[in-house]
Amino acid sequence: MTHTSLPDTFLWGVATAGHQNEGDNSASDTWFLEHTTPTLFREPSGPACRGYQRWETDLDLAAGLGLNAFRFSVEWARVEPERGVVSAEALDHYERKVDGCLERGLAPVVTFSHFTAPHWFAAAGSWTAADAPARFAEQCDRVMARFGDRVSHAVTLNEPNLEQLLQAGAKLPAEAETLKRRMLEAAAHAAGSAAYASANVIPAHRQDEFQAAFTRAHRAARDAVKARRGDLPVGVSIAIADEVALPGGEERRDAKRAAVYDHWLREARHDDFIGVQNYERIVHGPDGEVTPDGERNGMGTVIEPASLAGAVRYAHEVSGVPVLVTEHGIQTPDDAQRAAFVPAAVEHLAAEVRAGTPVLGYCHWTLMDNFEWIFGYGARLGLHEVDRDTFERRPKPSAKAYAEVVRRHRGPRGGCAPS
Repeated sequence: MTHTSLPDTFLWGVATAGHQNEGDNSASDTWFLEHTTPTLFREPSGPACRGYQRWETDLDLAAGLGLNAFRFSVEWARVEPERGVVSAEALDHYERKVDGCLERGLAPVVTFSHFTAPHWFAAAGSWTAADAPARFAEQCDRVMARFGDRVSHAVTLNEPNLEQLLQAGAKLPAEAETLKRRMLEAAAHAAGSAAYASANVIPAHRQDEFQAAFTRAHRAARDAVKARRGDLPVGVSIAIADEVALPGGEERRDAKRAAVYDHWLREARHDDFIGVQNYERIVHGPDGEVTPDGERNGMGTVIEPASLAGAVRYAHEVSGVPVLVTEHGIQTPDDAQRAAFVPAAVEHLAAEVRAGTPVLGYCHWTLMDNFEWIFGYGARLGLHEVDRDTFERRPKPSAKAYAEVVRRHRGPRGGCAPS
C-alpha cells in the first residue's frame, strides 16, 4: 500500500469530543446526570483530560502525527450556559482553537452537538421540545457567525442512532435500562421539570420520538449552517456496524439495517456527506447473531479490520453521498491490538476507495484515553494515555503506527512519528 492509493485531498485526522476531553462541563445535561442519584454513569467526568486548558498541546500532538485534520465539538453548554446567556469567552476559546488548527495545517472538522446539550435545554423538553430545532439552529448560527468561514466540515449531530444500535444488539443489560429510567426520573425531579433527557441515554420506549426530533434538529442545523456558508460540507455522523449475513441470515441482517441505519442514510441524501463511525462487525445467522472465533476487543466482539470498509460501502450504497469516517477505533487495554488493527483497517479502506467508493477522510477515535460516558475512565481507545493526576499525555505504540500509515499515504508532507 502506497500513499498514492488515496487522493491528495484525503483528510487524515483524529476525533475528539468536548465533554470527554475538556473537563468541568458543569452547565451540561451529562454533568447533571453524572451527579444525579441514582446514576448510570460509573463515575463523574470531573476534569476529564483538562483539554479546555491544554488544547494547544493536543493540537501539537495531532500535528506531530503528520495529520491534516482535527475533529472536535463546540460545547453548546459552554457557549450558552443559561438560556439566552451567551458566553463570549467560550466563543473566543473555540475561535482560537479553529485558528490553532489552521496554523498547524489541520482542517477543523466541527461537531455542533456531540451528545451533550445545556442543562436548561434538557430540563425544558430536550430534543423533543417544540422549539428544540430553533434553539439548536440559533446555536449553530452563532458559531458559524464567529468562525464558520474557517471550518472545513460541519457535523450537526453525533450518532443520533446510537441508542437504537445498542438496544438492537442488546449491548446493555436489562438492569441498565431500569437504572437509566430511574436516573432520568430523579434528574427531572431535581431539576423541577416534567421530564429530563439527554442524547445518549434515551429510554427504549422513546426511541421513535427522539429519532423524529433529531431529524428535525439536523435539518434546522443544516439550514442554519448553509445560510451562513453555502459551500461548507454538512453532514450527520451515525454509529454503524458492518452487518454481515451467513446463508439464511440475510433477513435478520436487513431488518437490523432498516431499524438502526437506513433512516439516517436516506436522510443523508440531502446532505453533502455521511459520517461513518464504525467499531465492529456483526455476523447474522438464521437464528440470530453469531460470534466467530478470533481475538476479541474490549467490547467483546471479534477484531475485524475489514469492518470499516464494509460499513463505508453500505453507507454510500444507501445514501449516495461521499463518506467521511468521523470515528473508527478499537476499545482495548492492549495497545498492541490497536497498533496492528489501525494499519490493517486503513488498508481495507484504501481498497474500498480504489473500488470506487468516495471517501473524504479518516478520523481515528481518539487522540487520548478519555471519559467514555457511562463507562467512565475504564475504557481505553486513545493513541495516547493520560496521567489521571498530572494530565500528561504519553504516546502509545499505536500513535507511531498510525503516524506511519499517514506518512506512507501522504509522503513527505506527513510530518514525524512520535518517539
